[in-house]
Amino acid sequence: MTRHLALLPVALALVLAPPTLADGFMPAADQNGEGVLAHDGKSRYVAVGSVGTPRTFLARVSTTDGSVLTSVPLSGMWGTPQITYTPNSSEGLSSDGRTLVLADISNVYPRTDSRFVMLDARTLRTRFAIDLRGDFEFDAISPNGGRLYLIQHRNVLDQQHYVVREYDVQSRQLLPGRVADRTQKGWVMEGYPVSRTISPDGRWVYTLYGNPKGFPFVHALDTVRGVAHCVGLPWRGSYSAVYNLRVTLHHGSLAVHWLSGRPWLRMDTASWRLSTDHGSGFPWWTLWFLALLPLLALVGRRYHRLRNGRRARALTPRTA
Repeated sequence: MTRHLALLPVALALVLAPPTLADGFMPAADQNGEGVLAHDGKSRYVAVGSVGTPRTFLARVSTTDGSVLTSVPLSGMWGTPQITYTPNSSEGLSSDGRTLVLADISNVYPRTDSRFVMLDARTLRTRFAIDLRGDFEFDAISPNGGRLYLIQHRNVLDQQHYVVREYDVQSRQLLPGRVADRTQKGWVMEGYPVSRTISPDGRWVYTLYGNPKGFPFVHALDTVRGVAHCVGLPWRGSYSAVYNLRVTLHHGSLAVHWLSGRPWLRMDTASWRLSTDHGSGFPWWTLWFLALLPLLALVGRRYHRLRNGRRARALTPRTA
């Protein structure tokens, strides 16, 4: 009975609280949504707002039957990171499954202070909170949870321009400088995240950005070494059409394809070279062969008729 009473506020909040997004165009953090999917796929972490009070219930919910496996109350308004609108995301959860990050969603723009909280993903116990001066958003986490990568908006009124900053969890300090592509010092991070994929070991984070003032690009972030690489894409369509693209990893290369699955480009994750994707290794010639089958059958039938006609004429005795 005690357990059910303890979970009653969570159930009420799930029913009564409306969905909340931390940012306008960029999702940043989410409350009362799908939350964060655990790496084994058996549960997800959901931050639920408490109606009328600055309080959040963090629950780990079974993906099988929707039952609440465990929950804790948190003082303040917190949300699970949401970089893109990709479903079944594990953003904010380290690849070793031990660290979960939540972001404060109570501040309104222009935001001059940013807060994050680090939790033990297994027990949901709070480890410590991070308070930063300025406008910061969660971007990525290293595989062991030792480093956080944050997006900093230098101008709080301009959400399109930003830099990536590194936060050291052990020393609890925001490291100086920015994480940028050292081979392209003139590159300016500008735009909005469209799609993201993460390497199986959690080290590399690949994000496709749409740029209203230029070409879309892929931002490749090494969360272990704290380095990044940006690759511009040869785009000729409208800016809005970029949101129909997705990125997927395939054996050492990054596929940039359409929502339908139709391929477009492929990027080598070792050399960063782009090439036209002719089907991600799929034998597309088989589709042409299947399409030609009716024609081949028709030709075959005509051939047999012609051959049978010749044979019949050869066997017919000639008359004088």
